[in-house]
Amino acid sequence: MNVTLFHVYATFAPMTASSSALSQERTAVADACRRLGAEGLLIGTAGNVSVRVEDRVAITATGAVLAELTPDQVTVVDLDGKIVDGTLRPTSELDLHLGVYHRYGSGAVVHTHAPLATAVGLVLDELPCIHYQLLALGGTVRVAPYATFGTPELAGSVLAALDGRGAALMANHGAVTHAPTLDKAVENALLLEWACGVYRHAAAMGRPRVLDERQQLAVIEAAIARDYGTTHPVPPAQEETR
Repeated sequence: MNVTLFHVYATFAPMTASSSALSQERTAVADACRRLGAEGLLIGTAGNVSVRVEDRVAITATGAVLAELTPDQVTVVDLDGKIVDGTLRPTSELDLHLGVYHRYGSGAVVHTHAPLATAVGLVLDELPCIHYQLLALGGTVRVAPYATFGTPELAGSVLAALDGRGAALMANHGAVTHAPTLDKAVENALLLEWACGVYRHAAAMGRPRVLDERQQLAVIEAAIARDYGTTHPVPPAQEETR
């Protein structure tokens, strides 16, 4: 399939420096981490979050407790990884984040050690498209082969797994999502964790049914035709008859 809802959503532009100052983005990264922590997707210092503003990236510092993150624990680097603002060393997964920005032009990256996503990555080679909402991530979610954290090998395997996808699972490690905006990258992480939970429950009862290509295409066509996922006011003519 050449088109998924992920490809549709990915056409939205990332943040620009004129739309938001980096100080605001540092606050947004801290807010996102605290939300992900509250949702149970981030534990202790495990995981990292970043957002890109043109040629600058605001990214979590290594060793920070993410569920309690403050804006001063977010470091700003350029797209080559050079620190341009901040007093703390950035996450050990900096190369992974920068690789996503260079290859896919994304606006934000979220890496978690979410329990259900991590569990699914222990047993599957890919999470199949068991629900149409997974089309927002590109359909099936690949599992990147295991590699030591913070290494070029890990970054390379995850970047390959993200090709055409908004999310990837990481064998024996966790998950990564990316999107044009930080809010969307967080939503993708939450969606992936939900889908992994659905798969786990279904697999405990039997073999989960998977949407085939025809069914997936029908969902995409319906979503585009109905502008799925946005609110719509009632037309004035219909309001008069209510």
